[in-house]
Parts: sequence; structure tokens; C-alpha cells
Amino acid sequence: MIRLYDTKQHKKVDFVPLHEGEVRMYVCGPTVYNRIHIGNARTFISFDMIRRYLAWRGYKVTFVQNVTDVDDKIINRAAEEGRTASEVAQEYTEAFISDMHAAGVEDPDIRPKATEEIPAMIELVQSLVDKGHAYEVDGDVYFSVRSDPHYGTLSGRNVDEMESGHRELRADGQGLEDRKRDPLDFALWKAAKPGEPSWESPWGQGRPGWHIECSAMSHKYLGLPFDIHGGGQDLVFPHHENERAQSECGCGTTFANYWMHSGMLQVNSEKMSKSLGNFLLLHEVLEDADPGALRMLMLQTHYRSPLDFSVERMDEANAALTRVMNALEAADWSCSNATDGAPDALDGTALCESASACRDAFAEAMDDDFNAPAALGSIFTLVGELNTAIAGKELSLADAEAVVVATDAIRELIAVLGISLAEEDAAADYPVEVIGLASDLAGYGGDDAMQAVEALLEARALARQEKDWAKADAVRDGLVGLGFIIEDTPQGAKVTYQG
Repeated sequence: MIRLYDTKQHKKVDFVPLHEGEVRMYVCGPTVYNRIHIGNARTFISFDMIRRYLAWRGYKVTFVQNVTDVDDKIINRAAEEGRTASEVAQEYTEAFISDMHAAGVEDPDIRPKATEEIPAMIELVQSLVDKGHAYEVDGDVYFSVRSDPHYGTLSGRNVDEMESGHRELRADGQGLEDRKRDPLDFALWKAAKPGEPSWESPWGQGRPGWHIECSAMSHKYLGLPFDIHGGGQDLVFPHHENERAQSECGCGTTFANYWMHSGMLQVNSEKMSKSLGNFLLLHEVLEDADPGALRMLMLQTHYRSPLDFSVERMDEANAALTRVMNALEAADWSCSNATDGAPDALDGTALCESASACRDAFAEAMDDDFNAPAALGSIFTLVGELNTAIAGKELSLADAEAVVVATDAIRELIAVLGISLAEEDAAADYPVEVIGLASDLAGYGGDDAMQAVEALLEARALARQEKDWAKADAVRDGLVGLGFIIEDTPQGAKVTYQG
């Protein structure tokens, strides 16, 4: 049984989907006026992890994430740059998708754009007007907060204590308090202004308010109620509170059964802001950081807890990822060099049992509100046991079978978390000089760097067998000089390239 923390109930609860074996999930997407920052990325990575785990547990997941491509911020940026709002939105929509791919975040099943879903929004607004939950003033339509007796239940706020600080602005920055019936009321539809994108509606030309977009799109593509609504903690109020209120008042049913929110991200223990000079865009971070390591860093902290990002933590995450990759590489090499007839060198039964225990511990951790840090801990426990099992041993074929069970478990579970191991062909980075070295010392006549290294190792092994220490040392020194490390094992020489 999966248990998750439901923001609305303010506690951890059993997750029971509306339809057995299926999960319908909506996560608020970006407002596309700029490249996303790593705080945004933390939310998207967290819910990508949750989605992947639900799929691994056997659920058929329908994942919807919107793109807000009409908004004051987009309009303002377009005006500053002398472009149309649609041009700005298109550029940053494409950038967002590119950044998500770079971070290893899977595409949603459905990615609706606000500008393509206006009819559904108008229909919902009209329903709210018809039911007395909204009213029109000179082309603007507002939701009447006090018409919803349940307003504040998601965020845990008392309506009577919310008078101050809740201010709605028009696109031109003018206050609207004198136009509303209540200062708490918020815009569902905004009357058109010169030069702004607009659509025809029962209240004249205009465009949707921010909150109504997600309500209409989630309703259209998932139906109501649906299972999980997610987003960053900063969206609980007012965005998600308003979504819930207008959806349930307009449709007469529960909006989402469970509400999940990811914690905020800080940089060097400070709130990320442009004024502090620590505002980090995701694509800039990924210019220097391995995507798998960035994801490792983020998942080492529980998705609901505050996350501190720093260069030091990035280095630690990279080291942790490298430890996993090195263990798998060593295990793969040992298996590829296993010999028929060699005596069993390790307790294969125990290693297989460790792999099974790792899977169980991983699932137990993730079933407990998607506890990725504990799940990672189970993986690293198996990595340590694998390293101990194969260290300095010549493997039999039976040994290799047990090692493969362990490596398969590590690869499968790390992939469930969406952490890329980036196991590219190491030879792609080999220096071209190794081909010349192999020509001189091993008589190699080809042009493949990996084959050149293999030829050099064979030449060294033969020289050692013939006690030609000078040649053996020349091969070793030549490889070391090019950045290779040679490790002599019972199964032969193992070489890695450090650059």
C-alpha cells in the first residue's frame, strides 16, 4: 500500500486511486516567459520520480502538465522586446521542453497549452456565473470567494483572516479593489487591453485569468475528480486554493482526491533571488553538471523537505553517482572475464538474496510517501555488497550469474528514480595518441582507440610472460602517461581512462 502526504488533509494517508490499477495525475507546468530555474526543476524532477515509481508499481499513469502561454509576464516581456506574446511563448515553450529532456524528465502524456483551450475555460467561467459563484464588471469576471464555504481548506487558511495582502491587479498594474465586491475575489476572465492577445467571450473580448486555466485543462483531459494534483509548495495558495474552489463550485464535485507539493529550494542556505546573485537557471547549471548527478542531489532530500543547493553538494552527488557507475563497470568487467571451470569465488546465493532485499527495501521506502533518500540508501547498500563480493576475485560463470542479478537490480532501481548513469562507451574519450603508442609497442595497424588499448594490454601480458620487463614497463608507462590507470587482477589487467 502506497502512503502519501495529502496537503489538504495535512497528514499522510493511504493512496487509493479512483480506478484500480490506474492513476490520473495533473502537475502545474511553467509560465513560458523565461528559461526555468533550478527551483522549478526541483518540482518537475520530483513529480517525474513519483510518476516513474507509480508506473514501476504497475499503475497505468495518465500524466497531464499544462503550459501557460498567455499571462501578464509573457505580455510584458513581449512589449519590452518588441515581439508578439505568441513569439515569446513559443520560444520559451521549446526551451522548457529542451531543458526537461536535458534533466531526464519524461514528457507528459498530454501537454495542453492555455491558448488552445480557451473554449473550455469560457465554459467553466460561465458555469460559475450561472451558479452565482462569479460576477461580471465591465468585461472582467471575478470569482466570489465567500460563495465557497470550503474556501481555505486546502491551504488551512481562515477567510476572515485573509483580508490583507490578497490583492488582484489588472494587466496594466491598476488596483481593482474598488471594482470587486470583496477584496478577496480573484479574476476568472480579464477584459482585453490594446495590443494584448484576446478572445471573444460572453463578456466581450478578453483573456483568461491564471487560475482558471489549470481547472479547465485538468477537467477536460482527466475528468473530475482525478487522483493527484501536484506542484510546488509556493502554489498551495493562492493558485491551488483558487483552482480547487472554482472547480468544485463550477462542477459540483471534488476536484482532486490528493494534493501533493514539493518543498522549496535554496542556494547556499539562502532563498534564491536575482538580488542575491544566486538565481540559477537549469540550462546554465547543466552546462557544468551531469544531469544524473543533479537528479541525485535533488533526490537525496525528501521531495517535501526544503532542499539546499550548493557546489559542494553537487560535488558530493557527483561522487555518489560515480561510485555507482564504477561498481557497475567493475562488475561488468569481472563478468565479461569470468572463466568456465574456475572455482566459485563468492557466495552467489547471498548476493542474489541481497539484490532481492534491496528491491524490497526500495519499494518499502518509496511506498512511504516516495521516500527517495531511503530508497537510494537501499541501492547504495547493494552497491557496497557488490564491491565487496567481487573485489580481487576471479569469477566463475556461476559467480557471474549472481553478479548480473545484483547489477540488474541496481540499474533497474536507479532508473526508477530517473537517475541517468550515462554509461557511454568510455573509448569515445580515449586520446588518439594511444593508437600511435599501440603501433610502436604492439604492432597495431588499425585506427580504433579501444582496439589499440586491447593490443597494448595483450602485448604487455605477453612481455610479462616472457619476462621482458622493459617492454612491459614501456607499455604501462605509455598508457599511464596518456591518462590510463592499469589494475592487475586475477582475471588479467583492467584499464580505466581518467583523462
